Amino acid sequence: MARSTGSAKPSMLRNFIHRLLKALLWFAAGSALLVLILRWVPPPGTALMVERKIESWVDGQPIDLQRSWRPWDEISDELKVAVIAGEDQKFAEHWGFDLSAIRAAFLHNEKGGALRGASTLSQQVSKNLFLWSGRSWLRKGLEVWFTGLIELLWSKQRILEVYLNSAEWDEGVFGAQAAAKHHFGVNAKDLTRQQASQLAGVLPNPRNWSASHPTPYVAGRASWIRQQMRQLGGDSYLTTLNNSRSPTPWAKSL
Repeated sequence: MARSTGSAKPSMLRNFIHRLLKALLWFAAGSALLVLILRWVPPPGTALMVERKIESWVDGQPIDLQRSWRPWDEISDELKVAVIAGEDQKFAEHWGFDLSAIRAAFLHNEKGGALRGASTLSQQVSKNLFLWSGRSWLRKGLEVWFTGLIELLWSKQRILEVYLNSAEWDEGVFGAQAAAKHHFGVNAKDLTRQQASQLAGVLPNPRNWSASHPTPYVAGRASWIRQQMRQLGGDSYLTTLNNSRSPTPWAKSL
């Protein structure tokens, strides 16, 4: 009996490892297929939207989520460039991770004080679309995985398009169209440079800052973003974006 028990333990361990590897393979294949589908199909919603809805129920103050998908050509070029200028100026160059910004944030955070993030637009898309808020190694690992898939399977234009349709711009207000209507009473395509820079200016803290009623800090940040937009080349920067290196050559042939 003792020998039987001893031999059963390695067998159980092998069986567990086999099941775990099988589950991981299914997850990898399923998530890759999902990301590939979303290369063409507009996401019906995001994990962040679900999270905000649940939070409002828990708080006893249910909110109505506002979101209306708009394709690339129906979003102001000013907003596209403003978001890049304010959030991720190396967007057209990197493969999802800005290593220099990550190093700078790490050194800053080591000194204490307010935590500084270094998320690229690609990372923010993967987090908002698929994951939950908070800080943990599991969530960060999944963020790396989904960011890699997005960079491999989507163009930079698609990443920015999904970002602009998924970003939060006030309590329950998601996407450029809902934000443009909520803050300025116009369509996303008709946003001016001033309005676009103010929307981009509140992105670090959209539920506490207002694009339509900016504080002096937000107004100053919006002014800085407009300056950065000019330095990037304004609307002509989008040509660089369209000619950037993502997705990979084999993904383009799909």
